[in-house]
Amino acid sequence: MLNDPYEALGLTKTASADEIKKAYRKLVRESHPDLHPDNPAAEARFKAIAGAYDLLKDPETRARFDAGEIDALGAERPRRPYYRDFADASDNSYREERGFGPNADPADIFAEILRNRGRTPDGEDFRGRGFSASGPDVRYSLKVPFLEAVSGGETRITLPDGQSLAVKIPRGTEDGQTLRLRGKGGAGFGGGPVGDALITILVRPHSIFRREGDDILLTLPITIDEAVLGGPVKVPTIDGPVSLNIPPAASSGRVLRLRGRGVAPVGKKKKGDQRVELKIIVSPNMDSELRDFLLEWRKTHPFDPRAEMLKGADL
Repeated sequence: MLNDPYEALGLTKTASADEIKKAYRKLVRESHPDLHPDNPAAEARFKAIAGAYDLLKDPETRARFDAGEIDALGAERPRRPYYRDFADASDNSYREERGFGPNADPADIFAEILRNRGRTPDGEDFRGRGFSASGPDVRYSLKVPFLEAVSGGETRITLPDGQSLAVKIPRGTEDGQTLRLRGKGGAGFGGGPVGDALITILVRPHSIFRREGDDILLTLPITIDEAVLGGPVKVPTIDGPVSLNIPPAASSGRVLRLRGRGVAPVGKKKKGDQRVELKIIVSPNMDSELRDFLLEWRKTHPFDPRAEMLKGADL
């Protein structure tokens, strides 16, 4: 992991919470190891990005890091007292202590394991020497269908040892979001608690739906007569088809809103909306009667939708 979580996300200390979230979601997809199978550094980069986001997304841990109270791994920074003055003090940080805190550096943990085992010729179990530490967190990625992320569900992930783990996808899960499964990580040391499993969700694109915040976006094809005359049409939503009334004289690019037809994340009372962008599609089988009508209509109804555009460009 990089020493500076801001650097890992390509940000500065002045970045807002929203900028941190957007940078993480962008980088987590670009750097995912599945997308770079031949790049051995991709996994390390991915872990650095995820670790940086875990630290900076929480306002409290971010403030403590900015104040120098914790390092980039979230571990407490030790005070630096003079050894000669405090060698016998009970709170002397140079004295040997038993156990590690929940944010201990894994490198320190394993160094202590080897040191303790080296003190006994028979490699005595470190549990008997009072050593205890939490197990490491493990990271996985999980691709889920678009509608499953929106509506919630449950799936299973296969672990490296062949075992499977049930994963509940909360309603409204976003692309790049990390789920924490407590007690599903690595085994603890010396009777310490089991670590957690951190699962990054990668949402598969949908063929017609897109997501922007809690809103669902959809481009709806309509015919010429529907655009001119208006009227009700059937529109797909994440909850099933509904009726949408197209106003007369509707142009391509016009956006209509279906309120309350968007995403309803866990913990939010209000659902998002579905925004429907109209797109006029001309049939490839042009009817001769319609063609003749439009030729005559054009003669008596001159209209140039590009006139203002050309005037503004001084062409």
